[in-house]
Amino acid sequence: MSDSTALHALDAGELLARYRSRELSPVEVTRAVLAHIERWEPHLRATWAQDSEATLDMARASERRWAAGEAGALDGVPVTLKDNIATRGVAMPLGTAASELVPMADDAPPAARLREAGAVFVAKTTMPDYGMLSSGLSSFHALARNPWNLARNPGGSSAGAGAAAAAGYGPLHVGTDIGGSLRLPAGWCGIFTLKPSLGRIPIKPPYAGRVAGPMTRTVHDSARMMAVLSQPDWRDTMSLPYQAIDWMALEGRPRKGMRLGLLLDAGWGLPVDPQIAAAVTEAARLFEREGAIVEVMPAFGKREHLDGMDRFWRFRSWLDISALPVERRERVLPYIRAWAEGGAGASATELFQGYNQMAAMREAAVAACRPYDFVLTPTSPVGPYAAEWASPTNDPARPLEHIGFTLPYNMSEQPAASINCGFDREGLPIGLQIVGQRHDDLGVLQLSAAYERLRGPLRPWPEPPAAS
Repeated sequence: MSDSTALHALDAGELLARYRSRELSPVEVTRAVLAHIERWEPHLRATWAQDSEATLDMARASERRWAAGEAGALDGVPVTLKDNIATRGVAMPLGTAASELVPMADDAPPAARLREAGAVFVAKTTMPDYGMLSSGLSSFHALARNPWNLARNPGGSSAGAGAAAAAGYGPLHVGTDIGGSLRLPAGWCGIFTLKPSLGRIPIKPPYAGRVAGPMTRTVHDSARMMAVLSQPDWRDTMSLPYQAIDWMALEGRPRKGMRLGLLLDAGWGLPVDPQIAAAVTEAARLFEREGAIVEVMPAFGKREHLDGMDRFWRFRSWLDISALPVERRERVLPYIRAWAEGGAGASATELFQGYNQMAAMREAAVAACRPYDFVLTPTSPVGPYAAEWASPTNDPARPLEHIGFTLPYNMSEQPAASINCGFDREGLPIGLQIVGQRHDDLGVLQLSAAYERLRGPLRPWPEPPAAS
């Protein structure tokens, strides 16, 4: 059986259709996914808390629901959830050895919705300490790697989820994002993700800019997940009023006359690799050939936005880390400790000014995007870096230089997707970011689906190294 027809590689729509026709069973598919994970995991280290028997119990329960005509929206479809999305009965280490491993009493909203829909929980996926890195490096989890090149980083903080999606650990994966943690691993692992509008997918705990989102190989699978994940949950005190959106209506409006901004300069941070700029520009040209009006945008980001938010986030993290008992504090990844300690001496004035940069970045992003239906940017200015590094600079004094294209849209609460738009000379994926107006999540999915069709098929997904 080729990779294109292997059970672990089937998308959610295909699985559901074949369960419905009784051509496949959830148990059969789950066994195939677990076997595929077993081949990959010695190399990728993308998962944690994998319990094959519990997973198969969920698959058997799904099989009974299909037989009884009681299947849910995602019944029997394998899914992974990021470490920091609580699942009942499983500890939540938050990627750090400083955490105490206490089983969670309840599912967080994304896990609750997926469980209600009948999805089969295959594993939790790894993340760096407290989700504060765009890396697979963690003091608790084994080092996660990029399946396209095991010497490279998958990105983060949804590190394991990005690697798992690219490697075919089933079709559906859930991550979180507060500055690029969905989109960066999606871009570097060559998959699709949607960072939804703030509050579109209920999450606990909520925080300014923090969202959960789907990570999949195809736009359709992410749309299918949105129909489930966006269901209301009172526990998210920042959630949007529920809207019954037809998430599978992906045809969208015609591109003729559509106004697209092309942003190739974030205004701060690392310079854009010319290969990445060329791939993103070619993506814009595909839309232009369909009648869209593409306009190169001037940079709107300012250095003071980044520096102020960095100070604020450092201090906030230092408050949390310094409150730990000494023996636990010393278990935090040294890079994270060094970064957080940089905020220990901040004055009240500096903190207030830093906090205000969140609003300044929000206003700048919304104003810059206002003339356009959508904005196209690189997901990251650089490609995947060394697996062992904490960030593309690997310098805690310059930790955020690579998030100039992603962070603004967390602050502005705009939906933003990352989709593969090609490969560099080393065969590593390049991410195109598609940004929509506030709350136009469906529009972003629709334009992403249009690009997926225009782009055409890409090279085959990576396979686990041959056994020696």
